[in-house]
Amino acid sequence: MNTATQSKQNLAQPNLVQENLAGSKLDKYISQQASELCGVAVRALARMYDPGARMFCHCIRRGERGDLVEGTSVRYAATVLIGLAEHSDALAGEALQGGNCEELCAALIAGLSDGSELGEIALTLWAARALNHADAPLALQALRAAKPQSCDAPTVEVAWSLSALVADRHDNARDDELAHQIASRLLRSFNDDTALFSHVPFDVNRSAMRSHVACFADLVYPIQALSFYHLFANDSTALAAAKRCGQRMCDGQGAQGQWWWHHDVRTGQCIEQYPVYSVHQDSMAPMALLALKQASGVCHADAIGRGLQWLENSPEIDGSLFDKNADLIWRKVARREPGKLVRGLQATASKVHPSLRVPAANTIFPPTYIDYETRPYHMGWILYAWSNRFASAPQTT
Repeated sequence: MNTATQSKQNLAQPNLVQENLAGSKLDKYISQQASELCGVAVRALARMYDPGARMFCHCIRRGERGDLVEGTSVRYAATVLIGLAEHSDALAGEALQGGNCEELCAALIAGLSDGSELGEIALTLWAARALNHADAPLALQALRAAKPQSCDAPTVEVAWSLSALVADRHDNARDDELAHQIASRLLRSFNDDTALFSHVPFDVNRSAMRSHVACFADLVYPIQALSFYHLFANDSTALAAAKRCGQRMCDGQGAQGQWWWHHDVRTGQCIEQYPVYSVHQDSMAPMALLALKQASGVCHADAIGRGLQWLENSPEIDGSLFDKNADLIWRKVARREPGKLVRGLQATASKVHPSLRVPAANTIFPPTYIDYETRPYHMGWILYAWSNRFASAPQTT
């Protein structure tokens, strides 16, 4: 028996979401996909983890010598812990090669310093509070020092800071006033006309040529954070913004289920579709929309299902980023272009006029390139999105 087969048979069962998302046929499809995704996530994480260093790699990348690990990442390690916290100790042990979440979390907290970025601090605190870790107050001290309510940081990291404080409602490492201040900052960064969030908060200086560009993550994480915040504080303004952004996100989904990459905050229109990232399709969009459903009862199961169907069969590559032979999910489908040329050109063109786009981009730079790389945070978000954390979400009304 080969190792992969043996691992699949011995794998501890994930705590999967059990609610009915929509009609029985779609619900069955989503549940089947979730189960398969969680399985590959745990097996991939075991390959990505270094138990001696107590750290996850930055990625697995395919090269001439095979699929090899590269680098390390505190952010990714923290994200993995957020996902593992929703599952059993046995499953965590599979992913951590016999280790446990508490030890890894303690190491991440101990590694925080004055030089740590807000994103690292916020995700580490989120993980610590999800685990109800004894050292979580130390991570909270680091977050307070980083001043997420006012510091120069991307919207995504501000949203992580809010989720860290409100996703898990208990008294360990709690700071309600800081949560309120962060939520206020996020809401002031919401464009009420287009229902999108800017790439950086309203009070941060923006790039002259890209100030109008928001990426898909700038939608996902605020939707998620403000949904959590509504459940925490019963804030109807936060919920209204999350609902409107969630609807805008789903309205802009591609015809084959793609979650497009760059959007114009001024108009709400897509600026550049590619790359399409697998993590958006199978975990980031689902976890934001499931958090929104939990907070509001609004169900976007059709959009979730279409996103999963694209991952299963992507028309751009006439195949799937879910490589069952490698037992990995590759990172993205992108254009065949030098660097990030088309993204830069589309941002510049749309800055000149909101309706202006680079013509024939799909013909000149076809979106047929597969990025043979996969990262631990993707696996962590899979485990988070498809956990039973969202099983208590209200049914569709």
